Amino acid sequence: MSSRSEETDGAVDDEDVEEVTTALAGRESAGLSEDSQNGGDRGQPDIGRLAEEERDRVRTTYSNGSTFKGYSSVEHEDGSVDQGDLEPRSGSPGKLSPSIDDSLSLPDDTPSVQGSILSSPGSSTFPSQARLLSGSPTPSLMPFDRRFSSRLPSSHLSSPRATSPAFLSNHSRQVSLSSQVAPEESDKDASSAPWEVVRWTKLKRISGQAFSEVTKRKFGVPTCISASASIVIGTSKGIILIFDYNQALKSIIGPGTKALESGAITSVAISADHSTVAGGHAHGDIFTWEIARAAKPFLHIPHLEPGQLQARKVDGHTPGVAIIHIGFLGTRHTAIVSADDRGMAFSHLASRGLGAVARMVKTTRILGRYPESVPTVVRPRKPSSILAFSPLPLGNAEQVTDDMGLVAMLTPFLLVIVSTTPIAQTQHKAARPKDIPAHATLSGCLAWFPSVKLKTKSASETNPVSRTKLVYCWSNILTILEVTEAEQSAPLENDRPPSLQFRARSRWKAEEAIVAVQWLGRSIIGVLTITQQLIILEDGSMRMTDAFDIMHRQIYHRDLFSKQLQTLVEQLDDEDASMHGVVADAFFGSFRAYKGRIFLLGNNDVSMGTLSNWADRLLALMEDGDFVGAIRLATSYYTGNGEKLMVGLPEDNELRHPVVESKVYEMMSASLKYALGQKKGTTSRSMDASQLQELANACIIACVSMDAMDYLFEDVFERYDEGSLGGILLEALEPYILDGQIKSIPPVVLKELVTYFTSKNLDSRLEDMICNLETSTMDIDQVTALCKDHRLYDALIYVWNQALGDYITPMINLLSLLLPPSGSKTMSNGEPSHEFRNVTNASKIFPYLAYTFTSRVYPTGETMDPEKAAKAKAEVYYVLFSGRTITWPTVGGKPFLTQQSGKDEPPYPYLQMILHFDAPSLLSALNEAFEDGFLNGATDRLVNGGSQNDISEEQVFGLAVTRQLIVSILLETMNPKQFPPEDTIYLDMFVARNLPKFPQFILLSGSAIQRVLAGLCNYPGDDIAEDCQLSVEYLLSTHHPSDLESLIPLFEKARFFRVLKFTFRTEKKYARLLQTYFDDQENLMDVFECIADCLRPGAGLTEKQQREVHSVIQSHARDLADIDAVRSAQTIETYAPALHHDILSALEGEPYTEFTYLQAILEPKSPADNTPSLSLEGRASELIERYVQLMCRYAASHVADFISHLHSASLRLEAVLPAMESSGVVDAAVVLMAREGQVRAAMDRLLAHLSTLESALLGLLRASDDSPDPDNTDEATDDILAAIQKYTQVGIWLCQGQSKAAAAAKAMQPPTITSVSGPPRHPKRSSSLKKGQADLTADETLWLDLLSSTVRTTRLASVLTSPLPNSTDDQSSAPSPTTATLTAPTALRQTVQAAFTALLQTTSSPPSSAPTHTRIRFLPILTALLTSLSTSTSASASSSSPSLAELRQVLQTIFAAYAYEEGMLRLAEGLLESDLFLSVDELRRGRERGWKARSVACEGCGRRVWGAGAGGGVWEQWEKRRREDKRASRWRNIGQGGTSLGSERRSGEGSGKGKAVVSRNTADTALEHPSSASVPEGSPTQPDNAGNANAQEGEEEDLGPLVVFACRHIFHRGCLQKLLRKDGEAPLSAELRCLVCK
Repeated sequence: MSSRSEETDGAVDDEDVEEVTTALAGRESAGLSEDSQNGGDRGQPDIGRLAEEERDRVRTTYSNGSTFKGYSSVEHEDGSVDQGDLEPRSGSPGKLSPSIDDSLSLPDDTPSVQGSILSSPGSSTFPSQARLLSGSPTPSLMPFDRRFSSRLPSSHLSSPRATSPAFLSNHSRQVSLSSQVAPEESDKDASSAPWEVVRWTKLKRISGQAFSEVTKRKFGVPTCISASASIVIGTSKGIILIFDYNQALKSIIGPGTKALESGAITSVAISADHSTVAGGHAHGDIFTWEIARAAKPFLHIPHLEPGQLQARKVDGHTPGVAIIHIGFLGTRHTAIVSADDRGMAFSHLASRGLGAVARMVKTTRILGRYPESVPTVVRPRKPSSILAFSPLPLGNAEQVTDDMGLVAMLTPFLLVIVSTTPIAQTQHKAARPKDIPAHATLSGCLAWFPSVKLKTKSASETNPVSRTKLVYCWSNILTILEVTEAEQSAPLENDRPPSLQFRARSRWKAEEAIVAVQWLGRSIIGVLTITQQLIILEDGSMRMTDAFDIMHRQIYHRDLFSKQLQTLVEQLDDEDASMHGVVADAFFGSFRAYKGRIFLLGNNDVSMGTLSNWADRLLALMEDGDFVGAIRLATSYYTGNGEKLMVGLPEDNELRHPVVESKVYEMMSASLKYALGQKKGTTSRSMDASQLQELANACIIACVSMDAMDYLFEDVFERYDEGSLGGILLEALEPYILDGQIKSIPPVVLKELVTYFTSKNLDSRLEDMICNLETSTMDIDQVTALCKDHRLYDALIYVWNQALGDYITPMINLLSLLLPPSGSKTMSNGEPSHEFRNVTNASKIFPYLAYTFTSRVYPTGETMDPEKAAKAKAEVYYVLFSGRTITWPTVGGKPFLTQQSGKDEPPYPYLQMILHFDAPSLLSALNEAFEDGFLNGATDRLVNGGSQNDISEEQVFGLAVTRQLIVSILLETMNPKQFPPEDTIYLDMFVARNLPKFPQFILLSGSAIQRVLAGLCNYPGDDIAEDCQLSVEYLLSTHHPSDLESLIPLFEKARFFRVLKFTFRTEKKYARLLQTYFDDQENLMDVFECIADCLRPGAGLTEKQQREVHSVIQSHARDLADIDAVRSAQTIETYAPALHHDILSALEGEPYTEFTYLQAILEPKSPADNTPSLSLEGRASELIERYVQLMCRYAASHVADFISHLHSASLRLEAVLPAMESSGVVDAAVVLMAREGQVRAAMDRLLAHLSTLESALLGLLRASDDSPDPDNTDEATDDILAAIQKYTQVGIWLCQGQSKAAAAAKAMQPPTITSVSGPPRHPKRSSSLKKGQADLTADETLWLDLLSSTVRTTRLASVLTSPLPNSTDDQSSAPSPTTATLTAPTALRQTVQAAFTALLQTTSSPPSSAPTHTRIRFLPILTALLTSLSTSTSASASSSSPSLAELRQVLQTIFAAYAYEEGMLRLAEGLLESDLFLSVDELRRGRERGWKARSVACEGCGRRVWGAGAGGGVWEQWEKRRREDKRASRWRNIGQGGTSLGSERRSGEGSGKGKAVVSRNTADTALEHPSSASVPEGSPTQPDNAGNANAQEGEEEDLGPLVVFACRHIFHRGCLQKLLRKDGEAPLSAELRCLVCK
């Protein structure tokens, strides 16, 4: 075989198919023994012999070169098969008759024909069964809103039975998961499968030779491996060992040559023709060897010598650098590519010659840079290496890439694909994916798969070719890249290489880093992760089919990249996602693949792994005893639902089917023999009924998939029938028949099917199966006789229709059931009586009619052929609307009579017969028929295009039936004399619904329409009232009676409110329309929309009509508010605001509804955010006052807030004050009284309320110790304390408001004239003031009264809560204080503090500009307060003598506010000063720290200016500057000297902005980096030697000091000025700018 055909590497060719089908997988190869041998005989029946016998018998032979090893133990304790195991499955009726529910025809919601719609929307059911059973005239509900459906479902998806086992979970045996067809990925567990995903073989002889102590001492330790036609191993001593597949050592390459001096073998490669091997060494040398002549190297490519490396005239690897990648290009032995661990790659092309001496090697660098002998001053290079490297191998298909020498290389940053022929040229670059996690493991690998020929259906066709693919991985991201030739618009020139297209087709993300990847086949990828998990990945779907751990294989790996890529790992940057946490070791030299086999080089051995192919897996299941699973797995391989790509099967169905089909036949035959016995009448004792049923299901699925019905009904059925177990197979056939997978059964099997199911009384299930079979293979006489005997009318109708094309005979059979029955109607012994069965089966006539009228096959629901449908409809219409009795069959038949005892037949006998039986059901079927175009009445509609003379009588009559004819016959037949109103009402509904839908086909007189409307209004029961109203709406939508006014009383009596609304709206009778909305109690919310429609602007109502509408609203005012008060107010406010008074008058007895109504008017809520807003403009004060009165009752907490937004004239105090006082809304009353000018009265009212709260609080405190419920006491105390705080704030507001008002009033008064005799007398001073209060103004008196009240309450509460002074002896027995006792004094003191704080704010406010303004004085108020406290203390001396402690406590409370505010101010001041100091100090430190230069070289001249290599001049300049700074500092300390150098330096420091600033007075002073450790400083008077370490000999140029910018670029000042002059700027510009960032 040529080298090209041998390098297909997994293509599905003849050789691979042979390997797969033989299932050898290395088992018979000499020397390649598996780790585990056969388990031997397990003591179970051996079916290998049975399989061998079947191979001669099956229609397609198939040999896999191996035999079955026998089943594992499958016998059970009870292997007998008794009749109990063959009983019907759960849910079957058993011996009972078919279910009543199954026999009845049910309505269906689906339209009867395509494109049809439901007659009307409805939700009622159609209980025709109850009407039939009871015989009563109870009407059916909404019969025209449902569609008839047969008992049989139209689709298996709606079947109540279990669906086909092909779509269910597989058999219950827990043998393996492989038994499931197309399992989900989440259900796979490779460890539980009876086969190994990869069958590993330890190459013991190779391992024994390569890893023995003698070999290690002589040849070294194995370091790398490669596999092709031979297995090549490189060692640490430069030796190459070559083994064949018999594990024999064929050759030892390298001893006695220069290869031993070149270091260890670090990479090996084998040429395309397997004759030459190449080895890369650790010292940089490359040797190639011909395996047949290994005494001396075929080619030696040495590394460069040091002189050659400096001269750079030739290319090559540098000395001492290991060659870690090597490969051959194409078929040539002299074209090699290689790469080293320093990131350099080369192509080597040797000329042809007579020997190694005569050959010349041309080496071309294709990637990487040589190391620099002298470090450059520019930015350092980014470290790199070649993580993965591979030349494109040749496939068995000619491609343009064959002569290009493509090489793929993967670095930490790029994927590079280079063509080496005729010249090195980059073809493709791809950057590392951005979705690689930051600081992930750094790893990389790649592998090519060449283009190969694919198998086709016939040998004459041109073989298609697969595309070249490259799989490459960075970290955990795997990508598939496809390579194709680009289409050219013009032919290429001879010397121009073709253009290629590269497309990243698929991407897959692993959970961890990937360290090696290999193609195991054209669509199978082996992925090795960093934790040595081997993942089998399927190309195309990118589905992980298997994953398992091979850590125990101890794969050899080396650390090749961490030293070179050290900076990418150690110099981590959290913001740089290109950094990595760790560099993975190299596995590519130990993980190789060839021809679908995996070769692993371990630390102590060499292993080979082969993927289990499909034959191996089937064989493993059979050996494990799971023959059901084996059959199902083989079936999945046949259908293509299994993992066909991974197991070695062709993708093309026509290639795969013959390979798998014969195997399925073998397994089924062998399994049936084993399970059912080898002789007739014998059964294996190891199988129970459930297992036999699973086997039957598996065989059925296989035969259905392969379309092998003959094998199923001949071989499989014969095996079961011979073992007297045919019932198992027959029951297993049922779901496949119902699903339509099996459409026909041979007559013999059908006879057995009928016999078995009838014997089990499973008639209903049998009927279902018969109706799903094709009638062409049935024995019609047998089936019809069976259906009649067992009353299977659905099956009988199906057979008559489909097999014989007869639609009249089923009608006659069903009508015969409607003849007057004999016997009782009752049930006996739980069995339906004969009469009931007749009624039940007779009801099937209605779905039969509906199906036939709408071109559907009964009972399956399939669509009929148009010609057959026309014939069926004509025959059924003929029987139904025949005016006389008919004789059927026409030849030899007799008339079918509907009357007994010789009575005369009525007109339309069969129609009347059905109408008397169930009129609603018949009309419902006709309602479906009206939707069909058959009744359009085309005159040229004839069957087969013939004339009327060519067709039968029934066809002629049926084709002439139209909708008009049907309606006329029904109106004539269903007259009130013969039919009760319970039936005629449905005729009225039928006409009313269909007349508007088909006005061009149905014509009725006005009187007839009037009678229909009147009949609908006189419905017999409320249960159909909605149906009747809906029918009236249908009819009135297109027909307008002339005398509509006479029908309105009927509509009102029938309570057809929708009809009345439509009528009044059409007639523009808006008042009656609104009255109708009020009468409709079920839709009262619609009345608001009606009012809006009637009264909105532009509605077109006249003034009279508007008054009538207003009158209706007034008469229903209370009803309107009861519906929804809020919406009523909104509607009336919008459209009729003048009616508010009438509605509120009607609501006088319902205060809460009145309050809600007023709230919606005066405080409407915004629709957007539901927040209330005021609407008070133009409102009558009576409305507002009434609203406030009601608010005091229902929303007392909102009163104060509401009245604060009112004008003083909006409320009368005498109108609302009683309500406020009665409800306790003191704060609102105070506000109103203050607004009226009654400030003193308001304060008195407030003080009285505070006194009441004080008394309540003191009472609670006194009783707190004895309270039985302390929690309730605490809650009540908290409420009172909150009220005291609230009303104290009200008092503060009152005092502050009065002070402002007094100030404004005094500003308008003339100044007071001072008398000589004394001070002026204040006009507001009261002569009745107490002692100490005589000098207080009225405003100050308000403050005094408020403070006195709060202080008094606080003092009394403190006395009650403080412990008694003489109770120290009884402290142990005293009760513990309650929560109220502890919290009350604190809360009251806070109240006092709030009052004094407000007083201080008022007294400390700036004085008014008015000259007569008298400010509120704090000290007089305090004096008066203390005086009053002393007076009150003296007055109470009888109970407790006054003490200074009480006054001190009060004063302490008063001034606590001052101390608290002072402490807070001091604390805030300290915090601000601390933060300010830290911020300023941080800015100062940052300013002194300065900027660090980005580079060590000047951006202008490139000379090193600081750091290593800057020269000694920097140190000298720094020392000199330091001495000058010390000298200047010394002069400053003794007070001598002017401006020193140090001060000049400070004055020249930069401001920290983006541009360097140079002082105009000291132009030579530069902006320098202030850190002496990072940037040296220069002086304007001294030469700066920084950066001149590499200058030429002679006088050094003085480039001045250094300039550093905020962007961190650094310049010599001289260099910067030169560059600025080139840009046309002044050299001594005041501002210097960075030229790099411009």
